[in-house]
Amino acid sequence: MRTTRSTTRENTLARLLAGLAALVGLVVLGVLCPAVAQAQSPVTQAQSPATRATGLHISDGRLVEGNGNDFVMRGVNHAHTWYPNETQSLADVKALGANTVRVVLADGHRWTANSAADVADVIAQCKANRLICVLEVHDTTGYGEDAAAGTLDQAADYWIGLKNVLAGQENYVIINIGNEPWGNTGPEGWTAPTIAAIQKLRGAGFQHTIMVDAPNWGQDWQGVMRANAKAVYDADTTGNLIFSIHMYSVFDTAAEITDYLNAFVNAKLPLLIGEFGGPADQWGDPDEDTMMATAQQLRLGYLAWSWSGNTDPILDLAIDFDPGRLSSWGQRIFNGVNGIAQTAKEATVFGGGSPGDTQAPSAPGTPAASAVTATSAALTWAAATDSVGVAGYDVVRVSGTSETKVASSTTNSVTVTGLTAGTAYTFAVYARDAAGNRSARSATVNVTTGSAPAGTCSVGYRVVGEWPGGFQGEIAIRNTGTAAISGWKLAFSFANGQTVTNMWGGTPTQSGGSVSVTPASYTSTISPGASVTVGFIGTKTATNTAPTSFTLNGAACSTT
Repeated sequence: MRTTRSTTRENTLARLLAGLAALVGLVVLGVLCPAVAQAQSPVTQAQSPATRATGLHISDGRLVEGNGNDFVMRGVNHAHTWYPNETQSLADVKALGANTVRVVLADGHRWTANSAADVADVIAQCKANRLICVLEVHDTTGYGEDAAAGTLDQAADYWIGLKNVLAGQENYVIINIGNEPWGNTGPEGWTAPTIAAIQKLRGAGFQHTIMVDAPNWGQDWQGVMRANAKAVYDADTTGNLIFSIHMYSVFDTAAEITDYLNAFVNAKLPLLIGEFGGPADQWGDPDEDTMMATAQQLRLGYLAWSWSGNTDPILDLAIDFDPGRLSSWGQRIFNGVNGIAQTAKEATVFGGGSPGDTQAPSAPGTPAASAVTATSAALTWAAATDSVGVAGYDVVRVSGTSETKVASSTTNSVTVTGLTAGTAYTFAVYARDAAGNRSARSATVNVTTGSAPAGTCSVGYRVVGEWPGGFQGEIAIRNTGTAAISGWKLAFSFANGQTVTNMWGGTPTQSGGSVSVTPASYTSTISPGASVTVGFIGTKTATNTAPTSFTLNGAACSTT
């Protein structure tokens, strides 16, 4: 939220520049090269956890209810700790169509702590108004730069002190450990404390869905959460964890928004937009409509700031809490084309399903493959039908009982790219409507890619250094031809479960052992006889076998 940060974009930019300067210093020291840019910090696919919770929980990268039904959060933030007497607010939020409210609490490090009795009352109000209740401790905002603030560890202690109040509420309550932890910090300031706080709660017996905010005041402008989300997720053995990105002036274009959200969806790592919104004259002009539309398309939750904050109010005059006086932002968030009133479905634990569209589309027709190359295949299928209208399609790769999303389309065709030469694939298609209902899966189609053509490239791969559980690698790509290579795509596979966690000189995408790399701006062109180098940090097991074959733009490269 904005209240505890500077209210000027200039200070936000100053902090960003300070953080970037700090990172440059670390790069010079050779310490933090892989965590520099959000665009170069990939999210890798999540593992299946050992155990599952029985209330609200994560399944296959999505938030579901205890009965297994998808639950997509649509709601607002409410600063209860500053407006404790506004008991009508939750009823008003519900009346406008929300299914979730994120309630600001304090553990006593900045503001007066909300007591157990008060928190119990908040939960009761949420349940009475048929709202899923996200409870968050606000005292942790920017704690890496504010000695007076609390920490995630202290916030975990606060939740443990409320255990008797929270016990048995797993179907109704999500615990947001702490708001916007850390300011300008690298992964060492977010990943380890976050894992420790999660494990502290799990050790105390909490089975609730836990929500984790990104660092950099929730905005992840250094890409720390994006780069380290899988490590944090895997550290929670219940698998009941969801990440929250606060989208203000950092992700403010359609390309940036869709890239960030898709990175998590493709890796099956749960995500929602935990805060967003605000007047253009204060924070530039973030594209909130794209945020809502993209979240709707990807079936991700979003929670707008703020019903009752002292900046970015949804109410025209927050002081009088009149739901009939929505600001222009309030009108957009509730009544816009992708707004709450059009897209929120009440949790089925309350017997709900509003708005009325609960009918899933019909299954798409069996996909047909054409134009199959060494690295791509075009798929088409008969369109699905729906009582309201089909919003889009998701193409999945099927492997036994598991599925991996590989492409999305708003039409009944798509070209799947990034495939490996000489490999058999099985694809299927789902349809989805604007209310988030998903069809049954189509029948499958089998596709075998062609052989990679001979190329004019050579690749050298080496391990620079190793340590328990991790290593640093380097890939040198040489152009052995007579024409420049531009906009290349390198593909290779790991054999021992290695995972790329951070990379410089390129942007990786990984599915299982298969890795593809696209270039950074400064490595995108390889002149004849020249080479470029890509470095990365990876995780490993006891065995760390080097890849034995590489393709560049689908053509096989020699190895050196």
